Formats: sequence, structure tokens, C-alpha cells
Amino acid sequence: QVQLVESGGGLVQAGGSLRLSCAASGRTFNAMGWFRQAPGKEREFVAAASWTSRTYYADSVKGRFTISRDNAKNTVYLQMNSLKPEDTAVYYCAVLGGWGKPWPSDYWGQGTQVTVSS
Repeated sequence: QVQLVESGGGLVQAGGSLRLSCAASGRTFNAMGWFRQAPGKEREFVAAASWTSRTYYADSVKGRFTISRDNAKNTVYLQMNSLKPEDTAVYYCAVLGGWGKPWPSDYWGQGTQVTVSS
């Protein structure tokens, strides 16, 4: 059974940083990613990382967010710097079913809230 457990969300002021973690159990996965959903909006792709550490970012977070993986721990991270109020959302970890748009996802975590105050 696949389980994804996220942690690291919270409240931060604009310009601050947070680091999200997602620990996967069940088996190892080729591609994992992060998505987010703001109130009243559709869930959107944020970043992806492959087993070989290939990465891809949404334009809105490029240069500010960094995705990384620790394959030995089966964990994926999202380092978020220079946070903006528009980054406020529930962030979800996902196992990706393929590499590339539309970033199909096979499994989802429960989500962790990130709130950025102005």
C-alpha cells in the first residue's frame, strides 16, 4: 500500500522560507512532485523530480523553490524561499505517473497548509 506523508507547512511572512517534506512508503518511485491548491482555484503543478534528480518547475516558482530527493529515505523535499502571499495554498505531494505535462499523478498525500502573510 502506498502512503505519502507530508510535513513542514506553516505560517510565514512574505520573503521568508519553508521546507516541505514528503515521505513515501510502499515502494520507490521514478518521479515525484508537488502540487498546490489555493482557495477557489484549481490544483496546479509546482515542481517534479525524477529518480535521477532531473527537475522541472512551474514558471511561477522557478528560481525561488527547489525540489530535491533522498532516494535512500524515499523522501522528496520542497525548499521554498522568497515566499509571496500568492504562494498561500495547500501543498500536496504526489507520485507521478509519467514525466511531462500534464503531470499525471497516481498517488497523493493528505496535503499541508502553507500560509504567507504580507
